[in-house]
Amino acid sequence: MQRDIFDADHDAFRDLARTFTAKEIVPFHDRWEEEGQVDREVWRAAGKAGLLGMDVPEEFGGGGSTDFRYNAILTEELVAAGASGIGFPLQNDVVAPYLLRLANDEQKKRWLPGFCSGEIVTAIAMTEPGTGSDLQGIATNARLEGDEWILNGAKTFITNGILADLVVVVARTDPEAGARGFSLLVVERGMPGFERGRRLKKVGMKAQDTAELSFTDVRVPAANVLGEVGQGFIYLMQNLAQERLSIAVASVAGAEAALRHTLEYTKERTAFGRSVAKFQNTRFELAEMDTEITVARVFVDRCLTEHVAGELSVPDAAKAKWWTSDLLKRVVDRCVQLHGGYGYMLEYPIAKAFVDSRVQAIYGGTNEIMKEIIGRSLVG
Repeated sequence: MQRDIFDADHDAFRDLARTFTAKEIVPFHDRWEEEGQVDREVWRAAGKAGLLGMDVPEEFGGGGSTDFRYNAILTEELVAAGASGIGFPLQNDVVAPYLLRLANDEQKKRWLPGFCSGEIVTAIAMTEPGTGSDLQGIATNARLEGDEWILNGAKTFITNGILADLVVVVARTDPEAGARGFSLLVVERGMPGFERGRRLKKVGMKAQDTAELSFTDVRVPAANVLGEVGQGFIYLMQNLAQERLSIAVASVAGAEAALRHTLEYTKERTAFGRSVAKFQNTRFELAEMDTEITVARVFVDRCLTEHVAGELSVPDAAKAKWWTSDLLKRVVDRCVQLHGGYGYMLEYPIAKAFVDSRVQAIYGGTNEIMKEIIGRSLVG
């Protein structure tokens, strides 16, 4: 189906994103996978190209557009190229809303210009070694001493964790206040007591620097609190819908890329004297995947439209994240099967997609949590 949610400006931005990816990312991505993180310079290059902070006001060096479709386009182009190590979507889709909606004027002047130029790489630290999707189980804590918060705790699975200059940390600031006892503290590179642990060795997404972070009596100035003290959990709930939509965008794009690679392979590969694509079973497999991907694409595009209009609901974002990330798993698995033994060789894009795609159903809240959100919206 022809997608009708983009205009000429979006198309021009897609050309920019595609050209940038081909020139600045693809030639180096294999090396980055071996090294476990991308070069710092690619962030600066992205800033110069206008690929960071598209929704940040122009006065701070951003693009000045609140249209999330630009974010979606960049994600789609990165996924299409297999650039799973690039943390731009985390910066643009996940962290940006916290800074734009919660930072005061002084904080915006201090952080947003570097955010947009690529000089400041950001991360958000929610998950802990003992807690996953259960955010209310967070143990990292901070107590106020004068005009500083003394922060202690540990976080894990933190995307951009090694490169990050600025980390939004979710901490318990009032142990007696339940859900209203959490706050968001911004920890900056170089603060005493802020340490990065090992770069985590993952099954896939090997160029993406995922790390453990620890905080030992880190003195965080009160001026680094995002929003109001005690409102952190509410802020998280408000911003998670966009993060989940971002995952859905990436999941559909990943399924489309897997199908594209498999179509090319089955047309070229021969067995028993004819191309693999000529076998009825292959055609049925391709037909089923193409249909399911098309249905998912239509739904996600509708979610994008609703989000741009400020009308995307939390349950619909959960539906998009759950359904598309599960679809991605199924599609990639079937595509590996159609590749035969070559589907297990990392020199083929489908093998890399196989290991890169599995985590989509886990981060941003596991798909089981997504079903719980949807179920509660139905029965109360």
